[in-house]
Amino acid sequence: MRPSFAFAVTVAAVCLLPRPAAAQREANRAVQGGGVFVPGWTGRIDAQAARAGLSLKDAKLSGSPDSLHVTTGPAVTYWNPKNVATGDYTVTATFTEPKYMNLNDHPHPYGIVIAGNGLGTDHESLLYCAAYGNGKFIVRGFGPRTFHLNGGGETNAAVHKAAAPGTPVTQEIAMSVQGDSVQCAINGTVVARYAKAALVTSGRLTSTDGVYGIRFAHNTEGFVTGLKVTKP
Repeated sequence: MRPSFAFAVTVAAVCLLPRPAAAQREANRAVQGGGVFVPGWTGRIDAQAARAGLSLKDAKLSGSPDSLHVTTGPAVTYWNPKNVATGDYTVTATFTEPKYMNLNDHPHPYGIVIAGNGLGTDHESLLYCAAYGNGKFIVRGFGPRTFHLNGGGETNAAVHKAAAPGTPVTQEIAMSVQGDSVQCAINGTVVARYAKAALVTSGRLTSTDGVYGIRFAHNTEGFVTGLKVTKP
């Protein structure tokens, strides 16, 4: 009897252990009345969401080019094909999450996309730097496959933290190409810098020249103002 009792206790204990992060991941919530409602803009949801039967209409981009309002849905990249940056440049914008975590149960990132080539096709490449409302940021790219430049993200004191769920948090994000390097700055502080040669290479970016835009993770709402490119 004792071995059976011990086995039962062990099974019960295992069942009470926290589930792996992948098992806890929220399902994508389709946005009612979704689509792209800003003239000249388009977008693409992540491939995994598309394979699950979702489309760009399950997220929403509204407002104006000067004040974009994003609500996801599946994770999505938005861009205007006319927004192209070449050579040395800096793309900046201010991101405001009006109610931190209002559509999710853990922090999700949003940020700037640069170096977009072949966007909307199966051969696209791009790079993005995105902030979370909990003080973390992530730098990631899409090429023939996804590539992670700082793992699952890291904490930096420059990234603003929301006071609590449901409260606003704002981040100013800038991505720059300067000579032989590419960097991301958040709220005026450079949080990451990479050699261009490590990015424009087989399996990663086609070029650092390309379309710029914005990126939002799934089940996230935010506003983007002041999206622009400047030259040195």
